[in-house]
Amino acid sequence: MFSAIGKVIKWIGQHFLGMLFLLIAFVVLMPTSTTELKPANLQEIQLSGPIMDADVILKEIEEVQKDPKIKGVLLNINSPGGAVPPSIEIAYAIKALKEHKPVVAYASGMMTSGSYYASIHANTIIANPGSIVGSIGVIMESANVEELMDTIGVKTQIVKQGTYKEAGTPTREWTTEERAELERLTKDTYELFIHDVANARGLDLKHSKEYADAHIFSAKRAKDAGLIDHVGVKSQAKAEVEKLANVTDPRWKEKDKLESFMEQFATKGMMQLQNYFYGLKASF
Repeated sequence: MFSAIGKVIKWIGQHFLGMLFLLIAFVVLMPTSTTELKPANLQEIQLSGPIMDADVILKEIEEVQKDPKIKGVLLNINSPGGAVPPSIEIAYAIKALKEHKPVVAYASGMMTSGSYYASIHANTIIANPGSIVGSIGVIMESANVEELMDTIGVKTQIVKQGTYKEAGTPTREWTTEERAELERLTKDTYELFIHDVANARGLDLKHSKEYADAHIFSAKRAKDAGLIDHVGVKSQAKAEVEKLANVTDPRWKEKDKLESFMEQFATKGMMQLQNYFYGLKASF
């Protein structure tokens, strides 16, 4: 029996690439449904996982903006947030898109920190009843490995110009001046965050501690705080897009089969690790 199992495993190993090629070919060449004969007029864009880079989703938003056939967009979000610049890039791209066609942001899981920032300019924000919303704040962190370096006998050698050039170093405890410098940076970023949220959502900056201050809300409490418009499920979010887009025959665009297939093999773990290997960063 073990010999037979071994032969099967060996055969699979020898023919794996061929089987993978045939599977991809099958997915690509598989007949499409008749509903695709008519061009789609609505599209879903997904924002999932940590936000470390915005290039892919920005390209998708740009393509939607240029496509006259697409009349409305659902921005489906399930992300804990991420780096500051790409989160802001997505937010402003959605703001520009909204000028041409309606956008409904839907919190299907987590819509927190940078991913909430990305949603603020949508026409309507809807959150799943079990979703998590908010965490409007900024964090900057770094390990202190000084004791570990002393234990293994490693010392750093540094030549620098500028008092704060070493601010955020993981090789020793930060000085009082360095910590103050980094706190000023996170404060500036936080003020930008709450200013944009208040403007986009029509909230009072004077009461920002009620809806910001890194509070983490359930969908119901997020609605009470003014961060979202409705609590509902995805079908309701799609219905809202259809209503705002004023389409009588809604047809949602399906992703290319090969693209959907390959996405099953993708992992965002490396993107998370990237955040640690590129030094100190402020993040939402």
